[in-house]
Amino acid sequence: MPSGAPAPVGVRVSKLLAERGLCSRREADAYITRGLVFVNGVRVTELGTRAALDAEIRLAPEAKRSQARQVTILLHKPVGFVSGQPEPGYEPAVALIRAENHWRQAGEPEFDPRHLKGLAPAGRLDIDSTGLLVLTQDGRIARQLIGEDSDVEKEYLVRVEGLLTPGGLALLRHGLVLDGKPLRPARVEWLNADQLRFVLREGKKRQIRRMCERVGLKVVGLKRVRMGRVRLGDLPLGCWRYLREGERF
Repeated sequence: MPSGAPAPVGVRVSKLLAERGLCSRREADAYITRGLVFVNGVRVTELGTRAALDAEIRLAPEAKRSQARQVTILLHKPVGFVSGQPEPGYEPAVALIRAENHWRQAGEPEFDPRHLKGLAPAGRLDIDSTGLLVLTQDGRIARQLIGEDSDVEKEYLVRVEGLLTPGGLALLRHGLVLDGKPLRPARVEWLNADQLRFVLREGKKRQIRRMCERVGLKVVGLKRVRMGRVRLGDLPLGCWRYLREGERF
């Protein structure tokens, strides 16, 4: 911005759409360029358009129909698959989303290869971990699960070895710092002699493993069993299903 130039007025419409949970920023840009966004009743077509914080913003029916066609998939990820970008010698978890791995109940839709387009993981689950991995085409769900202001709980069953340091359980619950930032409070409890239950509201890289290392424990098995109100349940290892109508995170 040139020196002395007035500051831009308002907030980018794409940001407002995302903050209001109407779509993701990327989807907002696409809808704007297609003329599918209205601000105070006026169609917006230019990227970077700004509006007041209290502006009335709505999506055209075509955009809503497009969102209704987007799918979210629940996968029981095995060890050895990476959540996101493939690494040398390892396959991405999305490679398991195929017809023969579809755990389908009567009346549920069949696998459609078009659902692979734009499908991305909503949250990390490292290569040595197993359990519930969510993959979605819907930017609203991705933001709900992994956005900066996400408050969705993630529940893990964690097998450990080693000797917990004095006060270690209290530190796991609150008091540890990773990457220079204090961690949010967590719910941590012993389930038996070698297994802990963690409930987190954040997801830093290898967070639970690093937390345990700080208090004298080594993680030897980690399984995510819940994200928000959606549970892994009896979904078989290596299989996937669509998020069902009425299921909400």
